[in-house]
Amino acid sequence: MNELVSRVADNVGIAPDVAEKAIGMMLGFLQREADDGAVAKMIEAIPGASELVAKFNGEGAGGGGLLGGLMASFGGGVMALGQQLMSQGLGMGEITGLAKETMAVAREHAGDEVVDTVVASVPGLSQFV
Repeated sequence: MNELVSRVADNVGIAPDVAEKAIGMMLGFLQREADDGAVAKMIEAIPGASELVAKFNGEGAGGGGLLGGLMASFGGGVMALGQQLMSQGLGMGEITGLAKETMAVAREHAGDEVVDTVVASVPGLSQFV
């Protein structure tokens, strides 16, 4: 298990397999929604992140029942990601912890400037990180 997954699992208090999937889903979301250059640098800089994105990027995309459909009609974004993560059994506190811990690791590997660009390029993300 890589450093990112074990740190998130330990610090957020979730199972490693849940952390792995949630991180992959979150990074996949960022890959689709954030500034292309900055998010590519960030994902490349974090050991094991590219593999998590490749493994879980499609998870939870689309679907989501009535609420997922409503979120999609409002453009999806951070709220849709939150719904996808909740469908994995995570609560809001755990989702916020996941986001903060993942971004902390990203800052260590990619630097503040890159991570700040990623966060600023996704509407609503800054309130979670």
